[in-house]
Amino acid sequence: MTEKMTLAVIYGSARQGRFCDTVANWLIRELSASDTFSLTIIDPARLRTSRGLGAAVNPGEWLERKIAEADAFIVVTPEYNHGYPAALKELIDSVYEPWHAKPVAFVSYGGASGGIRAVEQLRQVFGELHTVTLRDGVAFPKAWSKFDAAGNLYKPEELRAPLFLMMDRLTWWARVLKQARKSKPYNEVAA
Repeated sequence: MTEKMTLAVIYGSARQGRFCDTVANWLIRELSASDTFSLTIIDPARLRTSRGLGAAVNPGEWLERKIAEADAFIVVTPEYNHGYPAALKELIDSVYEPWHAKPVAFVSYGGASGGIRAVEQLRQVFGELHTVTLRDGVAFPKAWSKFDAAGNLYKPEELRAPLFLMMDRLTWWARVLKQARKSKPYNEVAA
């Protein structure tokens, strides 16, 4: 049996009443039976208040440790005003080297575009952090019309194929890059 890798699900919004919880909860339910990954949640709303991190925890140190421990990431991001949220930018920019040589996938949501403009901007940011961003992702155009009041998708079968494709490719990259990091630490490549 192969040891599980760590997958960090990153919430992209910290707004009160955010829809991010609905989309992220769907994703977490879909991934909860994974034999490949153990999940960890990184939520900028919790970091701002340190709620749920434990007593006497420095949010910056906690975040850096969680990013360092992760083998792969899925960013669940809304699109606000044709871009990604400031809370997500702050979270990303709080850490540098622990992002290196790790894959990042995206689940986006929003109006007609489904958040893809935010994802395109995030690809540029994550490129500067030496990550590998996946082409395949999941987008929810008009996301609010896709879920019922309990947070369940009206047509879950429509999103399983893109989710499974994204996860297969994320798994491949996570394994390959984890092995590469073990073989030679990324910070030694150009040293």
